[in-house]
Amino acid sequence: MALLPALLALHPGIPLLPPPPLPAPQQTAPLRSGRASAEGSTLVLNGQRQQARWLLERGELWLPLEVLEGQLGVSRREGPRNSLELEWFGAELSIPANRRRSLDDEVAVPVTGLLDRIGVSIRPLGRSELSLDLPAQPLQALRARDSGISGRRIVFDLNRPAMVRSGDGQLSIGIESSSEQQAQLRALGLSPQQQGGWLSLRVPTSERLTLAGPWRLVLDLPASETSEQAQGQSVTPPRDNRLALLQGQGLAIDRKLVQLGNRQVLINSVRLDPRRTPLDLRPLNNPGGMKGLSSLSQLARSEAALIAINGGYFNRVNRLPLGALKDNNQWLSGPILNRGVVGWGQAELPQFGRLRLEQSVIDAQRRRWSVVSLNSGYVQKGIARYTRAWGPSYQAITGQEVAVLLRNQAVVQRFEPLNSGDSVPLRAGDELLVSRGGVELPWQGGERLEIQIRSDNPVGDKPYVLGGGPLLLQQGRVVLNGRAEGFSSGFLSQGAPRTVIASDGQSLWLMTIQGVNSAGPSLMETAVLLKQQGLQEALNLDGGSSTGLVLADVHTVKGRGVAAAVHNGLGLIPRGALPQGQTDVTASAP
Repeated sequence: MALLPALLALHPGIPLLPPPPLPAPQQTAPLRSGRASAEGSTLVLNGQRQQARWLLERGELWLPLEVLEGQLGVSRREGPRNSLELEWFGAELSIPANRRRSLDDEVAVPVTGLLDRIGVSIRPLGRSELSLDLPAQPLQALRARDSGISGRRIVFDLNRPAMVRSGDGQLSIGIESSSEQQAQLRALGLSPQQQGGWLSLRVPTSERLTLAGPWRLVLDLPASETSEQAQGQSVTPPRDNRLALLQGQGLAIDRKLVQLGNRQVLINSVRLDPRRTPLDLRPLNNPGGMKGLSSLSQLARSEAALIAINGGYFNRVNRLPLGALKDNNQWLSGPILNRGVVGWGQAELPQFGRLRLEQSVIDAQRRRWSVVSLNSGYVQKGIARYTRAWGPSYQAITGQEVAVLLRNQAVVQRFEPLNSGDSVPLRAGDELLVSRGGVELPWQGGERLEIQIRSDNPVGDKPYVLGGGPLLLQQGRVVLNGRAEGFSSGFLSQGAPRTVIASDGQSLWLMTIQGVNSAGPSLMETAVLLKQQGLQEALNLDGGSSTGLVLADVHTVKGRGVAAAVHNGLGLIPRGALPQGQTDVTASAP
């Protein structure tokens, strides 16, 4: 099924008309000049500079998926055989699984054909900048109506496609609006600002469609987001004094520049003794299951977390976790590759270590079968195990799998083959054993099986566990060994923004570290820097574009300048009610 009709099926009331001709490509000569390769870390989108990785190779432009979705407005869905189906104002592009590559820590895909068809001008600027231009055109008309399903639908009628940038409650559209149209948007509570060919709106959450036939941008705002907006109230959440109150109870928030060789790095840190300060450290994750990404701000709001940092690793393509995530004694996702983890209980300092889960299936003949993973997006040969904590269903990740479903320790159904995209519903108490790589899965209906599981490190027995890696410090010593935790040499040596959870033996630390006019520290530089700051234990979490810090619902740190989607996070949740109000506690990325 094509992406556009599939999306329209979810949005009745939008007529499907034949799309008008796409604008003629405005691509300029430098892209086709035969230049073997060029890459950089800055995009200039209609004159606006944005930190983002790009690669130009033999006339083909590769951009990260985060840039396509968050900075241009491209929609995507999963297609057959693990392909990606991209759509932007009626132009569609299918990306097979083998046409993806890594740009630092981000998944990039080739998009020259898609940008050509929309009419985007692509032009390298200097050594590290690339310009993408889609000139702003006047907004033809603006329509809004209430919807019983989505709260409010707002339709922007355009005379050609436009760039659509989103993140951290802000939506910017590459169009020119009139004062009358801005008045309409103000009446809807969207706080419009028109500047330099960009119309910016305050839109905390929305569902977005870019359509052709005629050209339109459609926003569906949930009822919860529009009830106050309809009264003309600001959608910007009020700053409150809870941080100031907690600072009097042992919470410390700091922002400082530190010298690292001949460079400077910016450290944002949150410090507290969880045994004394009334804040509970909790994992932040999607309650609907392990598949899917959210903004860090959304994760924090969903759990009423006053402070939040991003958490562990995940696959940006299939949006599945790659590491340990345990919440209230339930394994949502198991550890992988003996990587570093942090574990903790109620009102106690965290413990750090490397972790494996030792899992076995024992059949009626007392034969023991090893299980290689639990609720994980990390695919390897062997038997994997999935429970209801994974979500309401399991969807096959690889090409052909064999699976058996256990209920009350007995096989109730066998699936052979389970092809990519096929799904199996999971009920509370269900266990699904999935075989990959041709490993034998011999059990039939009615056979009884026993599952055993234990942690090889006491940190895994804590009620809350989060995985990352590599482990950086233990007992004040640098213990960085990325190869032993399955990280590549390129990952270990590159500089990038970092997110860290640490302890000095007295307090818990949540930290972000960013380079000032540089990519950021390497992992070894990070470990040495943390030791110099007096820390005893430290674990590296997901970094790069995932790095983020939210304070009182304000996204103050964005790893590469954009609020990238993440899979999970760590939040500090007030232990009891705190008053609301104004506060001047702020921090920001350079």
